[in-house]
Amino acid sequence: MLQGYRIRPFRPEDLDEVERINRVFLPENYPSYFFIENYRRFPNSFLVAEDEKGEVIGYVMCRVESYYVRSTTLLFGHVLSIAVSKRHRRRGIGKALMIEAESGLKGYGADVVYLEVRVSNEPAIKLYENLEYKILGVIPSYYADGEDAYLMYKIFEDFVDDSMVWEVLGRRVSK
Repeated sequence: MLQGYRIRPFRPEDLDEVERINRVFLPENYPSYFFIENYRRFPNSFLVAEDEKGEVIGYVMCRVESYYVRSTTLLFGHVLSIAVSKRHRRRGIGKALMIEAESGLKGYGADVVYLEVRVSNEPAIKLYENLEYKILGVIPSYYADGEDAYLMYKIFEDFVDDSMVWEVLGRRVSK
C-alpha cells in the first residue's frame, strides 16, 4: 500500500525518535512516561511509520476510554497524537497510520473513535473527513497557543448513534 514505507507496532527503542517527531512537528509535547504508559496499556494502537532505511518518520498513539451511556458502557478510542515528518507528508502515511490505529482500537472493542485537530489544519481535516470522521463541534482555545480544535469522531458499531456520541463528548465542545 505504501511504496517505500511500512507501518509497524511501536517498540520502546523507538521512543527517542517518536519524541523527536513530536517535539519538532507538534507544538504540544508529552513526557516520556506518557508515551510509554500508552504503549504499555494499548500497544496495538501505538504505531510507527518507517522509511526504506528503517528510520521512524511518523507515529500515531491512541488509548481506549470507557463511558457509561444509556445503560451501556461504550468504549471510545482516542487518537492522542499523530505526526509525520514534513518531508514525508502527502504520501499516504498519515492515512495508513490512521487505518492501522483504527484496526488496533477495534481489536480493543472500541465502538467509536475520536480526535482533536487544529481548525487551521486543513490537510488533516480533509484526511479525517475522507476516513468518514464527522465534526462534533469546536473546542475553544484547546491548544496552548489559543487556537481552537475541532473534535471529530467516527462510529464503528451500528448500535451507536450520533446522539450517544454527543452525550459523551458534547460537553467538550461549543456547537
